[in-house]
Amino acid sequence: METLTALKMAHTAATAILLGCALGLGIWVWQTRRSGDATAAARTLQRPRVFVWLLMGLALLSMPFTGWWMVHLVGWPLGQTWILASSVLYTVAALAWFWLLVRLNKLRTAPGGVGKFTFALALFSFVCLIAIAGLMGAKPV
Repeated sequence: METLTALKMAHTAATAILLGCALGLGIWVWQTRRSGDATAAARTLQRPRVFVWLLMGLALLSMPFTGWWMVHLVGWPLGQTWILASSVLYTVAALAWFWLLVRLNKLRTAPGGVGKFTFALALFSFVCLIAIAGLMGAKPV
């Protein structure tokens, strides 16, 4: 298999895994909250699915490397607007994701209500990653 094709597949798989896991966790929390118990979401996040978080972390860490390697193989300059915008959005989304992980870990150790700020962090990260996928798909070269 050609290196570029393998990198594209790895990068696409990492993106799909990251967005799928985030969406799955969001739906899981939403369903438990919708069940009527006000503390259900906090109890659900007390023991987050470690496998899902590890998958998301690995996908999040692998994407800059596979992305840079693809750009390098194709020969695009790193100064293109869509690449720079994607890099900035990715950095902000990754920082928000790590902040979200820290907040959820604090909720796990000291249970309390899952606040609106936690939801806002999750939604912000998700929207940033969707915007990056849009920039990658549009690729105005």
